[in-house]
Amino acid sequence: MDLNRVQIFSQVVEQGSFTGAAKALGITKATVSRKVADLEADVGVQLLFRTTRALKLTEAGSSYYHRINKILQDLQSAEDLLSASQQDIKGNLKIICPIELGQLFLGRIFARFLAAYPNITIDAELTNRKVDVIEEGVDFLFQITEVDDPKLQSYSLVIASRQLMASPDYLNRHGTPKVPQDLMKHTAIKLQSAHINGGWRIFDGQQWLDLDPPAQLNVNNVTFAREAAIEGLGITAVPVIIAQEAIISQQLTPILEDFPMAQTKVTLSFPQRVYMPRKYLVFIEYLYAALINNWGENVLEIPDFIDVKSHFKT
Repeated sequence: MDLNRVQIFSQVVEQGSFTGAAKALGITKATVSRKVADLEADVGVQLLFRTTRALKLTEAGSSYYHRINKILQDLQSAEDLLSASQQDIKGNLKIICPIELGQLFLGRIFARFLAAYPNITIDAELTNRKVDVIEEGVDFLFQITEVDDPKLQSYSLVIASRQLMASPDYLNRHGTPKVPQDLMKHTAIKLQSAHINGGWRIFDGQQWLDLDPPAQLNVNNVTFAREAAIEGLGITAVPVIIAQEAIISQQLTPILEDFPMAQTKVTLSFPQRVYMPRKYLVFIEYLYAALINNWGENVLEIPDFIDVKSHFKT
């Protein structure tokens, strides 16, 4: 078996194209195409459907890929074990995350991580735009949304708990909603972005209601919405962590606390790979140390390769 051909085929599947595999491996597209064709000739079956727009695994190709994926992972693990004490962990990580999550939480984690691994660099972009991880060459993507992309490995980290709230001044002038339906009589400050729908989904005790009260302000930034609410413009729904200080100082008052809102999750995604570089492994492990130290058992999904008992205090 030509292991080089197998590895190239695996990269074609993971990158979704011959061009992407060639770029990832540092070889020409023609070489990738020839090696995959040679592999198909050797095994005697077609592994990929080729079209002008995309590649798709055949049934045989899918079965073959899942088998070789495990073999390649085992080979890489064996190599890592042999070289772990000598290997210098280095490289660059391109990471994209929501603005507020980066400002409030990830900035400090990144700083401590880089201090622990001085030969790693991070290019961090804080944005609320929609991101194509594969096309943009992103290593890690943090989002406040559900993820359903077969090209990505994704983990749900924590619940992004949201709460309706308004300033005492606004509530004095317009009254405090008693039931979710009352919101339709009020002015909303809505969050709207690539991942956030401006409407509010609320459980009234019997069913989920999708409410879309009139808004005088639509914005894609949570902190902006919080500040507008503090000024008395209207009612907003923001993550509790963003508004905690304003609530404690009584600048904002939570409302309809007996009627839960539909919650979203903070997720971490990265490209599916046959094996993960060590810089990926150490970053993920460091991230989970911080998550568990902050949220403990509220952390939702932990990768199998992380030994919580050995590394973290829960």
